[in-house]
Amino acid sequence: MSNTVAVGLAELKISRDPNDVIVAFGLGSCLGVGIFDPMTHLAGLLHAVLPKCTNSNETRSPKYVDSGIQFMLEEMEKQGLNRSRMIIRIAGGANMLNLGGSANPFDIGTRNIESAHLLLEKLNYKIKSEQIGGQTGRTVRLYASDGRMTIRMMGGKEKEF
Repeated sequence: MSNTVAVGLAELKISRDPNDVIVAFGLGSCLGVGIFDPMTHLAGLLHAVLPKCTNSNETRSPKYVDSGIQFMLEEMEKQGLNRSRMIIRIAGGANMLNLGGSANPFDIGTRNIESAHLLLEKLNYKIKSEQIGGQTGRTVRLYASDGRMTIRMMGGKEKEF
């Protein structure tokens, strides 16, 4: 029997309980970042809302992609994460307000994706898989038992990625 652990907007959840399934419901432009350490079975899921932290008082906030990823890595390391073993997956970043044109300043989704890619590249971490962009919301699940991550697009079926 599994326990659903919901991750709300601007939150992160970490678990090593093999019965836990960490879920970010309805990711639109938000970005879900899942990290799993296969040796310790430590799983973490971030539900970031905005791309970059510009307020020095919020540098450890899961509200932002950049500071949220850093904060999650630090918190998971305290619980035994080995960064050399971690598996990273990202999902979300949809363009929910399609106003036309390629340079849309309101396209928070694309900016969230870019922020994650830039930070992870700078840290020299590889993304194992991603389900990003588009114009449809999605729900992601991270299984603490084995690190599997699934996605269900609105109106679609759940699938592993």
